[in-house]
Amino acid sequence: MKKIQDNKGFTLIELLIVVAIIGIIAAIAVPGLLRARMSGNEASAIGSIRAINSGEATFAAACGGGGYANTLEILATEPDAGGDPFISPDLAETGAEKSGYTFTVEDGVDAEEILAADDTCNGEASVATFFAHGEPITAGTTGTRTFASDQRGTIYQNLAGDAFADPDTISDDGVILQ
Repeated sequence: MKKIQDNKGFTLIELLIVVAIIGIIAAIAVPGLLRARMSGNEASAIGSIRAINSGEATFAAACGGGGYANTLEILATEPDAGGDPFISPDLAETGAEKSGYTFTVEDGVDAEEILAADDTCNGEASVATFFAHGEPITAGTTGTRTFASDQRGTIYQNLAGDAFADPDTISDDGVILQ
């Protein structure tokens, strides 16, 4: 009686070829995936600046007597009469990091006080102007553009990814995005 030899499976060469093909495909795909992630981070940063603008407008209309909050903490403070804060908790502190960007709100140009802290709905003073900006945590990796806005509601972008110098030069440093 003759034994039939049954050879099922892959040879070492066949396995090495498959691994090499997977490596080549990964080398082609990874840079594209990183660019897509960076683009997503930038879209999220634009959305966060818009949310800050919206929160500032709501604060000015409902709480600040026409004045704005000059920190993210003020926007995140609930009104004394109850209700929701003016921005979401993920942007509730100066230097908040979200989707590869760091966000800050500070005094704008001529940030004179509009209402004293005792006269607003959440016990925080309001000012005439604000300056909101977001910078990539790691330029070139988490994002390539920097975004900023002020009480006018226009969003500016700096294509070089450099931080905006100050509120006075927002129009000079950046290109209008919206």
